Amino acid sequence: MKVPKTKKLITQVLSMVCLLGATCGHTAERFKPDVQSLQQYQCPDWFRDAKFGIYLHWGAYSVVERGEWYARRLYEEGGDDYAYHLEHYGHPSEFGYKDFIPLWKAENFDPDALLALFKQAGAKYFSPCAVHHDNFDLWDSTHHTWNAVAMGPKRDIIGAWRDATLKAGLRFGVTTHLSRSYSWLNVANQADTQGPKKGIAYDGGQGAGKGLYPPNDGQSTHPRAPLNAPKAWRDHWKKRLEQLIDDYQPDHLYFDCAVPFRGDDDGQTGMDVIAHFYNARPEGVMCVKERPWQGLYADGMTTLDYERGKASHILSEPWQTDDSIGSWGYDVNKPYTTSDLQIDKFVDIVSKNGNLLLNVPIRADGTLDKTATQILEDMGRWLTVNGEGIYETRPWHYFGEGKVNEIPHFVEESPFTYRDVRYTVKGDYLYAFVLKWPPKNKDYVELALLAPGNRRIGEIQAVEMLGHEGELVWERHPDGLRVTFPESRPTEFAHCLKIQLQQK
Repeated sequence: MKVPKTKKLITQVLSMVCLLGATCGHTAERFKPDVQSLQQYQCPDWFRDAKFGIYLHWGAYSVVERGEWYARRLYEEGGDDYAYHLEHYGHPSEFGYKDFIPLWKAENFDPDALLALFKQAGAKYFSPCAVHHDNFDLWDSTHHTWNAVAMGPKRDIIGAWRDATLKAGLRFGVTTHLSRSYSWLNVANQADTQGPKKGIAYDGGQGAGKGLYPPNDGQSTHPRAPLNAPKAWRDHWKKRLEQLIDDYQPDHLYFDCAVPFRGDDDGQTGMDVIAHFYNARPEGVMCVKERPWQGLYADGMTTLDYERGKASHILSEPWQTDDSIGSWGYDVNKPYTTSDLQIDKFVDIVSKNGNLLLNVPIRADGTLDKTATQILEDMGRWLTVNGEGIYETRPWHYFGEGKVNEIPHFVEESPFTYRDVRYTVKGDYLYAFVLKWPPKNKDYVELALLAPGNRRIGEIQAVEMLGHEGELVWERHPDGLRVTFPESRPTEFAHCLKIQLQQK
């Protein structure tokens, strides 16, 4: 359901008040669209405390179940998706990406049920993709006729997500991937270079799908952010995103890039939107990537995001990893991660002052498959026991110990062992996550950083294991804190020792 006009009017008035420097929940700071002003941004505590969010990629591309880049790859002559498209749908001159939009019905979409699952999984915020590189808005877009209210599901997807998210008690956000669409989707304006259809323009090049496909101004078809995108495209991007901010009031906003646009007077258009967001949403968290080939990046303007990666050490400011349990968009050909690996990565991220924004592939009809549901349920059960050592914690002096730090992409099993430990802290308690249960021939787990020689901490008062009833056998040996694990494990995955420290 679209945000009521009266509510929109109130939001606009409040935003104007904020811009005048008056009170808007608290004394608002006036952000200007320049680096110096935006570097006054401070990540709010709600994000520092939340640690875990969920998002998803959903659109007309979901119909084919070959991932979110199918919208582009069906036009890439000679590629696997191009060949698949020829076999199942015909040549892109006859059936292009626009023709999938009527096939996307979202007929089983139940946002309240999905948000109940996400909340059960332990997520504290939900930030669905509002527009991907395919240039199709999932909200009631004022400035773009190609949107989910007018076509496809004929429903305000983002409005429905927002209502369900707030009802579930989670913070609401949106991710946006639009800035590179000007070149990314320009492939629809091209033609085959060989074969029986050589020179025959694809549907976009024939003038079909005008507005969905970008104008063919001679720009590159490169998948990265376009260089020197014209002012008309930059202004169009800005209008759409500012309407999204004003009408749907997200507390979390993410650009799948650095600050757009390359060649745009050092990212001026992108800074305009970021300043607008900060002024409209006083507790807003803005996430961008450090990708200078996609636009401007300057430390402190925003919260840093790593795509399928993470920091190698503790960062002084909160940051975020956006990762996925499988592909981004639903893809029947791509495997999922395991719950074990996902939880290990999550703990590692939190120990370094980061948050995990976890993508869950969703089918075109609006449902999750059994594997995705199982992973979310596993995470929820684990967090029910161990969330005390995750939520509202802060990094310790060290993020952890062990041999494994970096995790290669797309590994099938977690590389961590019982020697790999990650730390968080809250008040007088230190939480030590032993990422694997020790083998039967190992009498104890040793935490070398907690040896008596570490003068950063005082005496250890008590040691317990979250989820385990009963006392543990432990000693502070000269080589480290030695803890004998109980006979049975309280959870299937990473195991948390709660260590009470004496105040120094």
